[in-house]
Amino acid sequence: MSRSIDYYFSMPSPWAYIGHKLFGEVASTYDLKVIHKPVMLGDLFSETGGLPLPKRHPARQKYRMVELQRWRDKRGLDFKLQPKHWPFPGPLADGVVIAAIEAGLDPDPFLRTAFPACWERELDLADAAVLVKLADDAGLPGDKLVARATAPEIAAIYEQNRQEAIAAGVFGAPAYVLDGEVFWGQDRIELLADALKSGRKAYSPRI
Repeated sequence: MSRSIDYYFSMPSPWAYIGHKLFGEVASTYDLKVIHKPVMLGDLFSETGGLPLPKRHPARQKYRMVELQRWRDKRGLDFKLQPKHWPFPGPLADGVVIAAIEAGLDPDPFLRTAFPACWERELDLADAAVLVKLADDAGLPGDKLVARATAPEIAAIYEQNRQEAIAAGVFGAPAYVLDGEVFWGQDRIELLADALKSGRKAYSPRI
């Protein structure tokens, strides 16, 4: 029987984009059932003691730019460090993902299309027309999903994801939660793969 893994992320996160392809490969290799849980990063940061990028110390902001370049090379990607339409508000794009799940559709084709649309093609993922086209290109019903993305029911699921993230000990994105063990950041995907390969029990913060 397939194991499941909770995948917390938000479309504006460069780190979710950087790690998405490799995470998908790991999930496929180990036959994981991925539970996609888009979450509002700003709310998650504020509740868990994190700071939004503009409020971080300049040294941290500079180091982030170096890390983006390192991981761009490491993952073999070609993306802009400061794309034209970033940062952008995440709820609409995240809502499309939630709407796809609600409709019983696999959101991964949209994610594989939308992440590079922002970081490589410099498209505006806060623009409804752009999202409709990206969803259509991914083989999903763009008009229907984008219209549904702003529904109160989708907002309720978005909030529920945030609450579940907090309860799980998640404080940033992307985060992958396997059997209660949190792997935070795309740079922990290799550690996730090691855990799956070894078959070890989940580590606990409680000694």
